[in-house]
Amino acid sequence: MRKPYQGMLNVIRFNWPYYILSVIFILTALVIAFRLQQELRRVVIAVVLLVALLNIISLFVSWFIYDHSSLYRLTWLDQVEIEREANIININAGFDETSVLLKNKFPGANLTVLDFYDPAKHTEVSIKRAGKAYPPYPNTQKTGTDRLPCRNDSVDNVFVIFSAHEIRDDEERVTFFKEISRVLTAEGQVIVTEHLRDAANFFAYNIGFLHFHSKKTWLKTFDAAGLKVTAEIKITPFITTFILNKNGTAS
Repeated sequence: MRKPYQGMLNVIRFNWPYYILSVIFILTALVIAFRLQQELRRVVIAVVLLVALLNIISLFVSWFIYDHSSLYRLTWLDQVEIEREANIININAGFDETSVLLKNKFPGANLTVLDFYDPAKHTEVSIKRAGKAYPPYPNTQKTGTDRLPCRNDSVDNVFVIFSAHEIRDDEERVTFFKEISRVLTAEGQVIVTEHLRDAANFFAYNIGFLHFHSKKTWLKTFDAAGLKVTAEIKITPFITTFILNKNGTAS
């Protein structure tokens, strides 16, 4: 059961150096501003207000996405046909908030949880903080992006939720999705949920949106891996889910 404001507080918790620096900047700038002439003081105060506003917007959007929307209630998955006793794998990058939710939503499914996080390749510092704060789902298996521990054509549904963007190298990302395609059954589906590098996420996170991949990049990756988009679900204006399969036809 998720706690109130858990998502927004996690954003602060995992990215605390940024918010500490923002507070230091704002306080320092205000102290300096009141020692300046009136015209310069107005400029500094305007900059302070802009920085504060950008942080407020970012946190509000984070609350809206992670705490207020249907994202973690998984009601949007009602649009995806998933068999009651499906073989499911959920793949994360060192931080897993969704496996327990998937198991609750699909209790009859055979759920395997994989973690591809490699600190030598995937260097986002916030992942390390998140991994320390939250223990892995029971029996989570460590894996690589180049070889998933599953047989060919053995998995009905693969979930990749807020993790694949951590694969910054284009070739590694294509290899990863080729592996997903290899283990997927002929009628299986891949569910990829991500922020996009688009106008909505620029509004929400300003330059932080550069950490995400564009829709064009995702489509290029999927195509190179032999996967086709059969549907898109917009959970909020800031979150996109791609439904993929091997042949581009809905199952």
